[in-house]
Amino acid sequence: MNYTRFITAASAARKPSAIRLMAEILGKSSKSVLSLATGAPNPNTFPFKTAVITIDNGETIQFDEEMMKRALQYSQSAGLPELLSWLKQLQVKLHNPPTIHYPPSQGQMDMCVTCGSQEGLCKVFEMIVNPGDNILVNEPIYSGTIHALARKYDFLIIEDDPYYFMQFNKPWAPTFLSMDVDGRVIRADSFSKVLSSGLRIGFITGPKPLIERIVLHTEVSTMHTSTFTQLLVSQLLHQWGEEGFLAHVERIIDFYRKQRDALLAAADKWLSGLAEWHVPTAGMFLWVKIKGLHDVRKLIEEKAFKKEIFMLPGYNFYLDSSAPCPYFRASFSLASPEQMDMDYRKPRSKFLRTVCREPTEEP
Repeated sequence: MNYTRFITAASAARKPSAIRLMAEILGKSSKSVLSLATGAPNPNTFPFKTAVITIDNGETIQFDEEMMKRALQYSQSAGLPELLSWLKQLQVKLHNPPTIHYPPSQGQMDMCVTCGSQEGLCKVFEMIVNPGDNILVNEPIYSGTIHALARKYDFLIIEDDPYYFMQFNKPWAPTFLSMDVDGRVIRADSFSKVLSSGLRIGFITGPKPLIERIVLHTEVSTMHTSTFTQLLVSQLLHQWGEEGFLAHVERIIDFYRKQRDALLAAADKWLSGLAEWHVPTAGMFLWVKIKGLHDVRKLIEEKAFKKEIFMLPGYNFYLDSSAPCPYFRASFSLASPEQMDMDYRKPRSKFLRTVCREPTEEP
């Protein structure tokens, strides 16, 4: 693969930071090394000394003073080595990328940690997309077809998959990364839905030459993902092991499956004949199409809002947000099954029924 043809001028101009390179070297050096080179503050001046975090099974993650000093200090731009090592093993277990043993120049699989997958995607786009470039965004289509087209016409695939760990059916859907025999897939993963959205931990997997470019961008922007956050997640994952993590994922899936079923039951109860929808197979959203209504904008943004119900009109997902859209998106992540039941005797829980059964004038 000739990756240089995909790189933007801004990304191509980035060079490694000598200071960041020094930090990488020191991070791998023994404690006996005396450093007078970097601008790292003395951790003895930090007010935070220790921490104990209790996880849901009652076990704890403990940061003693030495661990806390590391957690509060600068770290490698690509991510903490022990976290990256764990994540690479997970990717191999889940996706078995064909490129794992390729030479680096031919797209060997590599990874970096980001401040959530959103930041990673932003850096991917800035690396390979110039103003005016054409981007293909898939509608429902067979993933194998997309990969075949990418090989035929030599383009990259950006796989944004934040709900991978929230698939309700087995086996899980195959990923582009698992099909990537050429080193043309850049995959964005996130722990936001299964560990914490506030920790801001994501990771990008892709060809080594492109991952190195993303790390160069990190060096001159966020510098690195929070060391404290990375250490906390790394300690948790090593404590759980792969099987423990996947068991946690199964508990997450079971929770959201029950949430989904509660909203589907409410939709069946109140919206039959008024709307149509498909049963979600992953994630935390139900997409609803109102029959006989050209655009739901007024229905959702005015009537639902007045009844203290928030949903997202579908036009927000159009390239042309002014275009009419009969769809809206309802999340089943936070509302309780009782709230989603929409009992007509409960004024605030009328939810979808009240906003969809009342007549709405077309704009």
